[in-house]
Amino acid sequence: RFENRSQTLLAFFHEEPAATIVEKLKDVTLYEGEDAMFECRLSRETTQDAQWFLGDVPLQSNEMNEIGVQGTRHTLILRKVTLEDCGSISFKVGQQTSAA
Repeated sequence: RFENRSQTLLAFFHEEPAATIVEKLKDVTLYEGEDAMFECRLSRETTQDAQWFLGDVPLQSNEMNEIGVQGTRHTLILRKVTLEDCGSISFKVGQQTSAA
């Protein structure tokens, strides 16, 4: 005898709570040719995409921009800034944004 049994599969999607910015960016004043360091801290470590911007231009880590993450601490170092680098720096994670 063959019995057909229906099985129900339940899928649980665990959505991690959004990280919040608990320590915001601070303005930096320096001379041309110096390095500028920006730092912010999140409420928790996250796998959410985090992005730094100069104005509305997304920044990538390279020889002029050093982007780092250590736990909840996110840093950006702009190497040897010039007058062309002047502008608003912002950090975005999820729906949270901080600017300097």
